[in-house]
Amino acid sequence: MTQSHILVVDDDDRIRNLLKQFLARQGHALTTAPDAATTRKLLQTLRFDLIILDVMMPGEDGLALLEALRDAGDRTPVLLLTARGQASDRIEGLRLGADDYLPKPFEPEELALRAAAILRRLRNPAPPREIEMSGLVFDLRRGCLLGPTGPIRLTESEQQLLSILARHAGEPVSREMLAAGPSSGTERSIDVQVTRLRKKIEPDPKIPIHIQTVRGIGYRLMPD
Repeated sequence: MTQSHILVVDDDDRIRNLLKQFLARQGHALTTAPDAATTRKLLQTLRFDLIILDVMMPGEDGLALLEALRDAGDRTPVLLLTARGQASDRIEGLRLGADDYLPKPFEPEELALRAAAILRRLRNPAPPREIEMSGLVFDLRRGCLLGPTGPIRLTESEQQLLSILARHAGEPVSREMLAAGPSSGTERSIDVQVTRLRKKIEPDPKIPIHIQTVRGIGYRLMPD
């Protein structure tokens, strides 16, 4: 497997050193930067597979840097490190184009798993055209759910939620990422939509096998 090159951007020396050592042991190549200015210089000469970006930095913060990168056409995947409890930062980051977020303080093992999930999606970017679930088929291109007797009606919010989960089939998707979709729902409304979807998809909605709850994160869609 090709070694991934990860850039860690954080003004805290301890976090940079911790992640550099931990992720290097996972087989990644690591570069670090203490601020946005250094990051910009590195991006002029180096290519990265993933940027782990702290939101709270002096000067230009992580959200401003992320917005500038996306405006400039840089699509390097970004994992945000956010202050715990700052839901507004997390939602804004996802809307600006972040791929995931992790609140501080965090466990290095969880960060490594989230980074690995992003890198897997990068290596396999094309989503499946159809998702099969216990005799049902979800067509991603048309956004329709088909059963043995024909189409199953989905509301617009349900269709958008199922589409996001299907594009990341097998991977955990955070409630914040689901809420930041075009339907602009809230975390509570996402849980309600999932309950309704399970009634339409699951053989037994009380024991879901396809739309699974991922504790502390959100949901994961598991096809047949």
